[in-house]
Amino acid sequence: MSSAYRVAVTGAAGQIGYALAFRIASGGLFGPEQRVRLQLLEVPQAENALKGVVMELLDGACPLVEEVVATSDPKRAFEGADWTLCVGSIPRKPGMERSELLGLNGKIFVEQGRVLAEVAGKDARVLVVGNPCNTNAWIAMQAGQGLAKENWFAMTRLDENRAKARLAEKAGVSVAQVDRLAIWGNHSSTMYPDFTNARIGGKAATDVITDRKWLEGEFLQSVQQRGAEIMKARGLSSAASAAHAAVDTVRSLHDGTKPGDWTSVAVCSDGSYGVPKGLMCSFPIRALGRGKWEIVAGLKLDDFGQKKLAATVAELEEEKKAAAEAVGI
Repeated sequence: MSSAYRVAVTGAAGQIGYALAFRIASGGLFGPEQRVRLQLLEVPQAENALKGVVMELLDGACPLVEEVVATSDPKRAFEGADWTLCVGSIPRKPGMERSELLGLNGKIFVEQGRVLAEVAGKDARVLVVGNPCNTNAWIAMQAGQGLAKENWFAMTRLDENRAKARLAEKAGVSVAQVDRLAIWGNHSSTMYPDFTNARIGGKAATDVITDRKWLEGEFLQSVQQRGAEIMKARGLSSAASAAHAAVDTVRSLHDGTKPGDWTSVAVCSDGSYGVPKGLMCSFPIRALGRGKWEIVAGLKLDDFGQKKLAATVAELEEEKKAAAEAVGI
């Protein structure tokens, strides 16, 4: 076995963090041979709950877990981290203005970005899961200037997984038959699940599902509103599928995507597809392994797709401006 990877998880006693910890402990991120050192962070008010998570991890007798650290000190949680999954964030509450939410989360992610740059591993990678994840990642990236911009990510894999599931269901095939499905833009109701470049069973998705009205209407809405539907049905957020998507994201970036395929994750834009440089935007990403990646070049978006991309980018620019004002970046 190789030396242990240090994996930090914030909000580790929350629903997503709780589900995530056991996926990591069982080898979900790096495979069944790679040992891990779990470094779990929570706010002081949740330290007792975090102790319970640690107790369960110990009871699991997971052979890949070298050590579990539980703390409310970001410096200790992020020390030497190879990967950090920023799950903890303040959710939007009824009556809360978006600027207020960005300001509250901004303070959290400014501190976390600063501490990560100070104490994490030299080539540390950070995946932000806590919403609004694109903008939270942008805030942390601004504060964490010591880490390379290409090492910051925000999760849109949950949207990708949802979109693949909807297409597979409509086509009457296994979800494994759906590939080249990318999410463009923000992890919000404006994001665009690109069905025009997706494939089902090796064929263009639009050749398999010819009902364009369904694709532009019900399909998009079902993906964009899925989180709200689950909240209404379950009374709680979609924690398990979010944890699953976080594992999928890191595993894809670590192992690399299959030849000819791509995945979705928000990265710092280099100007590709007209997205302003520096914006944390989801693109079709070709993962090269060990956390390296590149934006897939040369894809065509039709008029419908261009309009959807423009709308989600406009929202990201608004959020970036509001966040910069809220936290003084």
